[in-house]
Amino acid sequence: MNDRTYSPGVARPMTQAEFARFSEFIIGQCGIKMPPSKKIMLEARLQKRLRALGVPSYGEYYRYIHSESGRGELVHMLDAVTTNKTDFFREPIHFQYLAKTILPEVLSEQEGSKRRGSPLFLWSAGCSTGEEPYTLAMVLSEFAHQHPTLRFSIMATDISTKVLDRARDGIYDEDRIAAVPDALKQRYLLRSRDRGRNLVRIVPELRAAVQFKRLNLMEESFSFSEPLDVIFCRNVIIYFDRSTQERLISRFCRVLRPDGYLFLGHSESVHGFDLPLRRITSTVYRKIG
Repeated sequence: MNDRTYSPGVARPMTQAEFARFSEFIIGQCGIKMPPSKKIMLEARLQKRLRALGVPSYGEYYRYIHSESGRGELVHMLDAVTTNKTDFFREPIHFQYLAKTILPEVLSEQEGSKRRGSPLFLWSAGCSTGEEPYTLAMVLSEFAHQHPTLRFSIMATDISTKVLDRARDGIYDEDRIAAVPDALKQRYLLRSRDRGRNLVRIVPELRAAVQFKRLNLMEESFSFSEPLDVIFCRNVIIYFDRSTQERLISRFCRVLRPDGYLFLGHSESVHGFDLPLRRITSTVYRKIG
């Protein structure tokens, strides 16, 4: 940052006023709620950035990210405050519904005149380190082995550049793949030659099936080249306030094709929102029209 240098060490504690400023800024940037109970967590996560930059206080760090020279730091700050909990085959009922209901339906449409030649477009919104989109790719690839006419395209986005880099690499600790069925492990995962490292990597064909991109869901608009058939946005909106949730899901509806599907997390709901969605199960919705 500036030419000034500071003694390394623990920053001065975050004041309530500083926490209030950061909370307002963060919800405006990425929609994440920062209630008072999150103060200690926020302080701990940002302290790593203060140490990296040699900044002595949270107030100075706040001024820095609002300065011309600190514009690039915003990405690092958002990386630090976002939550990235995810797993392979998390909430497996969703993937069962995709394989047993949606894919046969789409295949029938692709083989008929309704959408001949048009691929299935899926979006994993808030994809974190890639477990969700790679799970989707496994499920779709398995179905395509049995039905070679199925074509699909997967876009995966997140606000954090750090987790996107990890997702593109497709390298995971072995304990992260416990939920992956053995047959799929054999087909889609490569074990490290150094067995002591206990690492696996997604096979190149599956990595190539997913396009990763940075996207801030709070942007006023986002667009895709084609209407989307399926959106997975699970365990993301739980961090937003109700008005932000409704605004975001309304945008999802605009990019979903008629009869397209939206998957939310088990603790998320659109109940009470004025949206063109019909509830299929507790966390699966279909666009009306």
